[in-house]
Amino acid sequence: MRTGFLMTGLLLLAAPVQAGDAPPRSTYVTMVLQAFAAKVECPNTDLVYQDLVQRAQQMHLPDGTTEKVRKAIAWMHTGGKMGEKQDDDLMVEVAVATQATDLDQRRLGMPGWCEAQKTNLAGLIRSKGG
Repeated sequence: MRTGFLMTGLLLLAAPVQAGDAPPRSTYVTMVLQAFAAKVECPNTDLVYQDLVQRAQQMHLPDGTTEKVRKAIAWMHTGGKMGEKQDDDLMVEVAVATQATDLDQRRLGMPGWCEAQKTNLAGLIRSKGG
């Protein structure tokens, strides 16, 4: 067990993360997917697209990231009937985010998941009419 901790520590020292580094796009993909899922699955929940764009800018992601992510999610979740297939890396990120969200929803139950999203996605989702 100590060997595992030692190896983890060495890996962390070998690749320090600078405070200014942007979080990975996959973090953003998960947030967008969960925001759209909350809009669909949680009663009286809405999102504002511009809030998603603003978050991408805050995370220093390239312009157009929000639209690419939206199209990838739509394509994957409609079997290609809506949206557009994006590059393979983004499609993998959407698939992973979908699996993680599905597991969370099953683990917490939909009412519990929806309640958790009010905190997790504050600033991205809101009550309808609010």
